[in-house]
Amino acid sequence: MPTLTEKKAVVEEITEQLNNSNAVYITNYSGMSVGDMGELRGKFREGNVRFKVYKNTLIKRAMDTIGGYEDLYPHLAEQNGFAFVEEELAAPAKVLKSYIKENDKPKFKAALIDGDYYTEDQLDTLAAMKSKSEVIGDIIGLLMAPMSNVVSGLQAQGSNLAGAIQSIAEEGDE
Repeated sequence: MPTLTEKKAVVEEITEQLNNSNAVYITNYSGMSVGDMGELRGKFREGNVRFKVYKNTLIKRAMDTIGGYEDLYPHLAEQNGFAFVEEELAAPAKVLKSYIKENDKPKFKAALIDGDYYTEDQLDTLAAMKSKSEVIGDIIGLLMAPMSNVVSGLQAQGSNLAGAIQSIAEEGDE
């Protein structure tokens, strides 16, 4: 049984994880083997997601310290794993959706992303979210489109003008 000092250290670790994360996902890993958990952790690692198993009472204590996690409290029961992410907020959802499709476990329970609460029936929506870099790429593409249209329009007009001048010059030679 962990000592009070050890529990305080874990609560501090969780608090730091929560402070450094823009999203936390909760999954129920009941019925998963140690090998399955290792495989899932590996998939999360590939997506730059930290996945940890904590006691629900300790994570609740850390969430109480920070505040703003009240929507997740009803989900702090059973055997839970917690995915923490800083950048690509949809990465855990993509990993979970893919893994659940292949293995039928774990069960996605809820997520808190930038202060917004998502329930278990919104996993598909979360997995479909574009990453920050994809959104930036889309915006740049939209901004570049008018410029490329202007350039191609000018090039087309220039080639038409050059063609017209050449035709006139050829008619004058005859």
